[in-house]
Amino acid sequence: MSALRPFNAMDLFKFNLTNLDPLTENYDISFYFSYLARWPSLFSAIEGPKGEINAYIMGKLESSPAVYQHSEHYLPWHAHITALTVAPPSRRLGLARLLTESLERAGDEYNAWFVDLFVRESNKVAGGMYRGMGYSVYRRVLGYYSDDPTGRADGEDAFDMRKPLARDKTLKHSRKDGEKHEVYPEDVW
Repeated sequence: MSALRPFNAMDLFKFNLTNLDPLTENYDISFYFSYLARWPSLFSAIEGPKGEINAYIMGKLESSPAVYQHSEHYLPWHAHITALTVAPPSRRLGLARLLTESLERAGDEYNAWFVDLFVRESNKVAGGMYRGMGYSVYRRVLGYYSDDPTGRADGEDAFDMRKPLARDKTLKHSRKDGEKHEVYPEDVW
């Protein structure tokens, strides 16, 4: 039986199976520790019966700096999925949904407007999964991923996907035609 629990520092020695995937972003150890220190309640793992990490999510709560409040790219208070990954043998069991819903609940508890995330345009499986959970593309970020596995010299585009939370009753932070709204990486914070 698997268990959802807070991620802890020792999990860094047990999560290789989840990270050995070309579509999973990998970070240096200090990045993981910064999330553990700043947003420990938004960094969760699903531990398998033998102590292995089957999946994890790194989340945070943020908004754009106040100086950008009048910019068209300003982001209000929201929850963000920095990383979500599931080990290959544990896929298609609903673990990604379980982790995502836990961050959505936290976003509602903190009165966030929406949850957002970035997904590679080529990652059709993840994009379809998020759409099935109620996310939609808000905007296309041109050349966001510089390590484009498709070989494009200018990088691979990302979809900034969002799901409105309870605070956004008028759905002002979602779009039906988001793939047509193009921005550059320097326009997203």
